Amino acid sequence: MLLVLLVAVAGCGGEGAEDVTTTARPTTTQVPAPAVPAAEDLLDVVIARGELNCGVNEILPGFGYKDSEGAFIGFDVDLCRAVAAAILGDAEAVRYRSLNSATRFEALNSGLIDLLSRNTTWTQSRDTDLGLDFGPTTYYDGQQLMAKGAAGFNPLSTLEEIEGAVVCANAGTTTEKNISEAAAAAEINITLNTFEDFNVVLENFTSEACDVVTTDGSALVSRKASDDPDDEWVIFPPVPISKEPLGPAWIQNQSRFGDVVTWTVFAMLIAEEKGITSANVDDMLNVDGEAGRLFGATEDELQTKMGLPADAFYQVIRQVGNYAEVYDRHLTPLGLERGLNALYSDGGLLYAPPAR
Repeated sequence: MLLVLLVAVAGCGGEGAEDVTTTARPTTTQVPAPAVPAAEDLLDVVIARGELNCGVNEILPGFGYKDSEGAFIGFDVDLCRAVAAAILGDAEAVRYRSLNSATRFEALNSGLIDLLSRNTTWTQSRDTDLGLDFGPTTYYDGQQLMAKGAAGFNPLSTLEEIEGAVVCANAGTTTEKNISEAAAAAEINITLNTFEDFNVVLENFTSEACDVVTTDGSALVSRKASDDPDDEWVIFPPVPISKEPLGPAWIQNQSRFGDVVTWTVFAMLIAEEKGITSANVDDMLNVDGEAGRLFGATEDELQTKMGLPADAFYQVIRQVGNYAEVYDRHLTPLGLERGLNALYSDGGLLYAPPAR
């Protein structure tokens, strides 16, 4: 009886979590979401809530930012919309959380967000020590540097040319270690200053408190396009100094939710392979057996076995589009060519397993 009493007392220790009521489709990040207890199935929680909590950037044009009306838009934002369309049938059923590089992982681990879709690199430590799971890489990137052409830099400049420079970067990112290790390997001396907010990094760069800025090449292209109207900034070297596979992440041991995120990405790739777009998806449902299964048009569809509606991935394509549509909507205008982010059939690295 003493043992039973002790167990009962111990079981009461986890109570007292406060529930917070959320509202639909906010554009701010002020109201905290209720945490998801580790024992609960995340997919079931999202379905019951009727809304996906998604962590994004808001200062990176093309990937995650706010438009003039305060709405979140971008390549990574559209992945949030695609997952919401798959789970809930509504691409707009998303509560966005604007996160910086230092707060994004805490937001996942605390349950503030269900999904992180914020230019985040898949690394060994994040996959293990931080307790995250990653989906398919949605953007293959690499770290580069940016300096001013007036200082003697050009697109063919090398890492060795930053000897003695003050280099600014985001804190809490892979960028810090990459540039430190690259400088050591090249036997050059730099002064590295880091800031949690990339806007502050750029402020230091424009005020000449920093000689060089470094982060993922796509982010440099993004901010150069929006912040350098006179085309004075130079991105180099031509070959990045690191590998940065960017993609969605969620808390470990939520395999049903993870399967949905993973196959949402694969559905967008398979649709591009078959030429199925948001405009023609209704006419292409039965273009072949794989399309019929993936978009819920045949009896052997597999979405219901995943806990989703049969037409889950049809809704993804109809409401958000295939991978190429999302890329062309947000990244092509920045001048970012597909390159490694082309389909495998076009010489890129994007490859989806069969839907069967």
